[in-house]
Formats: sequence, structure tokens, C-alpha cells
Amino acid sequence: MEVRGVETPSGVPLPLLFTPLEVASVDYARDLGFPGEYPYTRGIYPTMYRGRLWTMRQYAGYGTAEETNRRFRYLLDQGQTGLSVAFDLPTQMGYDSDHPIAEPEVGKVGVAIDTLADMEVLFQGIPLDRVTTSMTINATAAILLAMYIAVAEKQGVPKERLDGTTQNDILKEYIARGTYIFPPRPSLRLVTDMLQYCAVHLPKWNPISISGYHIREAGATAVQEVAFTMLNAITYVQAAMEAGLDVDTIGPHLTFFFAAQMNLFEEVAKFRAARRLWARIMRERFGARDPRSWKLRFHTQTAGAALTAQQPENNVVRVTVQALAAILGGTQSLHTNAKDEALALPTDASALLALRTQQILAYETGVADVIDPLGGSFYVEALTNEIEAQAAELIQRIEASGGMLPAIEAGVIQREIAESAYREQQRVERGEKIVVGVNRFCQEEETSYKILKVSPEVVERQKARLAKVRAERDGAQVEAALRALGDAARGRDNLMPFILEAVKAYATIGEICDVLRAAFGVYRPPVVV
Repeated sequence: MEVRGVETPSGVPLPLLFTPLEVASVDYARDLGFPGEYPYTRGIYPTMYRGRLWTMRQYAGYGTAEETNRRFRYLLDQGQTGLSVAFDLPTQMGYDSDHPIAEPEVGKVGVAIDTLADMEVLFQGIPLDRVTTSMTINATAAILLAMYIAVAEKQGVPKERLDGTTQNDILKEYIARGTYIFPPRPSLRLVTDMLQYCAVHLPKWNPISISGYHIREAGATAVQEVAFTMLNAITYVQAAMEAGLDVDTIGPHLTFFFAAQMNLFEEVAKFRAARRLWARIMRERFGARDPRSWKLRFHTQTAGAALTAQQPENNVVRVTVQALAAILGGTQSLHTNAKDEALALPTDASALLALRTQQILAYETGVADVIDPLGGSFYVEALTNEIEAQAAELIQRIEASGGMLPAIEAGVIQREIAESAYREQQRVERGEKIVVGVNRFCQEEETSYKILKVSPEVVERQKARLAKVRAERDGAQVEAALRALGDAARGRDNLMPFILEAVKAYATIGEICDVLRAAFGVYRPPVVV
């Protein structure tokens, strides 16, 4: 009987059966080792989930700050253990809610934040010294972090006690997502300024989460997700060191963000390979001496690209498998997508079900009872080795051609991802890759769903609050703060203190970004063919 050939989504050929021969090259003392020990293949902590479960951090944000605050409180009451904030597109792109280009998107894919007044409402009643907060924000990350610091000060919480993460990974915006404002090099300066500022003033804060998630969502393979994420991380470390920071000053504060896709074993192997690869990059390439600098700490989100609008109940199963892969791979925190997110923002009920999925995995399945339960599997070890080797080869190729920043500016990385996405879509259209409910096992009639709709009144409410802030603030103080920021942007001073002063004066996010646009210019992407 003829047996069909099979390979992983990254193109790794799979034999019918894995045996010790496929992992003969593994030096178990060097490559596998024990959890909590270099190179951390089996996990970055000695006890992993036996000591502490991963953080259950559901992503939330829509409409106005009041609505998102209610969702935060609801999820915290249901057992969520960390906050994760989604911001609307105007906030991400540095436009005020009353800007003509912004109005159609106000509150649609996240919460609208124009000034410190919005941030105060967003975290009203939530003590910032008792929660960890993740903010998915990039081009305007410095401004949102400044607002968070200012809210904490008003609560009486010193910034030294703030714990959380800003995504702040601008390079992947040019590659995969598109919410950039300024050209890459001044944007890299903003990132470096945040790294410097947090190293001194926010010792518990992670100023960057280097994101493979959006690279994967754009169509990259697992190997590309690892390689391009590592290349971005290398670029940030190099920039920080060139700015005078020691690698062991910033290394312990670098975090990562990956996707969990549908191929269970490849995803588990991907996380293990990324952990090992980063440990070697930091110790062997950059000479980091602090073991905390070697540890790849990462958040995982289940794959939005895998969700289907057809038969959305099936997404519960997809998310469960993806979450299981992240847990088996040793993630430090996890967001599980809701079943209706291919249709709209999640309802309270579907967001709760997504959280319950994590809780069932944590408390009912035994999956957290043993560290790295798939470690030693011939299949998983062979895949781990192959993904690490292929990712290292891709990193070497990009660096040999000049490095990540020139590759982004020339559109090389974008083109490689686009080609991978095209190949995968062709496989779906030809039926070589089965997607249940989409190209096989379809239903003629779909069940109607009650979906969350953002009220049109959100725009008017947001504009009204913005107008009130502008009318009540000290205009001279705002002008002075913005003028000082502009001078600093044209010079070489760290911009964080100047942004913080502007925020405290209730300057708007649009006003602050306009000052930086005037100093830095606006990015125009290359045409990728």
C-alpha cells in the first residue's frame, strides 16, 4: 500500500514513526538538561507549574474607558489573574478621537484613550500595585506607559512597584501589522529610551514584549516566527548596548509573545526551540552573565487566524488544542481567544468561556502536574532540533545580507511572510489542508449569533470628554511641555521624562504624536511585490 508523504506546516518532512535514530544528535546533557538550567529546553523555572501556574491574562478593551473597566472587573471577579489591554486603532496610531481620520474606528477594536483622564477611568477601582498589566501598544507605547505611571502616582503607588509589560515591539509593525507612525530608526530610539528609563525607574516592569504572534498571524511558518522574532530581539539588544546599556541590565526585562497554532506537536517543539535558541544567543553571542538574561519568558495567545466565522462553536475546540500546546511548551502567561472573535469583539459570555477553557486545562486535566511531559519524545525532540536548526540558519542568512533593519526597510521580511501565507492559502483552496467547516464538513445553513456591537454613541461620548479636558486643562502648561518634548526629540535626551510631563499636563495623544511627527517624520512602507 502506498503511504502518502506528510510534513509539518513549516515543511519539516515526517516519517511514519520516530525512533532514537532521529534524535541521535541530541546531547541530552547539553541540549535537554533540566528545567531551570541552561539552555532551558524543558522550562525556565525548576518547578514550572508545580510551583506556580501560568498567568491567565485575557485580552480586553472596547468602546470607552468605562466599558472596558467594567469588563476588567468582570474578568477579575471570574478568576483572571492579570489584565491585558487592547487599544483602539486611533490610540495605536497617535490620533485623537475627534480627528476626522479617527472617528470611524473609535472604540472598535479596543478602548479609546485620548488623555490621562481616560486612563484614570480605565483603571478606576483597580489598585495598580496588586495587578500585573499588559498593554498591547507599540508606536505610542511610551505615551501609554507614561499615562499608566501618572495614574499610579494619583493612586499613591510609586512607579517602582508597577508590574507588567508594554508590547513596544515596533519592528514587527513594519513587518506584519502596520500600526507604525515614525520611520524605523527614530522608532527604535523610542524603544531604547523606554528600556533605559524602565531599567532605572520601573525595575519590575517589562518595557518590551518581542512579538512573533503578529508575524505568525500574517502567514509566517513556525520557523519564520522564531527566526524573525529572534532577529528583532537581536536588533533591540544591539541598539540598547550601542546606547550604553549593559546587556545584563536589559536582558532580565526582555519578554516575548508567541502564537499557538493548530499543529500541536510542532507548536510545543517551537516553544522549546525558541527557549534554547534565545539562551544561546544571549550567553554565547552577547556575553550575558546573569542567568536571568538567558531565560526566554513569553506570553502566548491562541491563533486568531485559525478562528473561523463558519461554525464558530468549533473554535472552542481549536482554542483548547492551541492552549494545550502553549502549556505543554512552557508558557508563562496565556490568552485564550473567544469563539466569536472571527465575527466581532467577544461578548461577556464568550470571553468567560475562553477563560474557563484555561481553568479547566489547569485544574482538571493534570497537564500541569509534570514539567515538560512531552520531553524525551523522539518526535518532539526531533522537531525541536529541526526548528532550532532551521531558525538559526534563517537568522544567519538575514544577518549575512546586512541584518534585520535593512531587511525590513527593503521589504525582504515582508515578502518572505507573504510568500508563506500564499502557499498556505493555496493548500487550503486545493483541499490539501482541511479546515473543518470551511473546505470540508460544511453546513449550508449557519446558526445566527448574538455578537457584541460597539454603540455609535461611543464616538460622541469620547469626543465630549476630550473637549472637556481641553477646556479645563492649563493651556500654557500643555504648550510648555510639548515645546520641551519637541526640543528633546530633535536632540539626544531620553524622551520618557518629557512625555511624562506632557501627559501629566493632559496633553492629548494626538498632540504628543504631532510633535514627534514634526521631529521624526512619518514612515512610508516599501512596495512589496
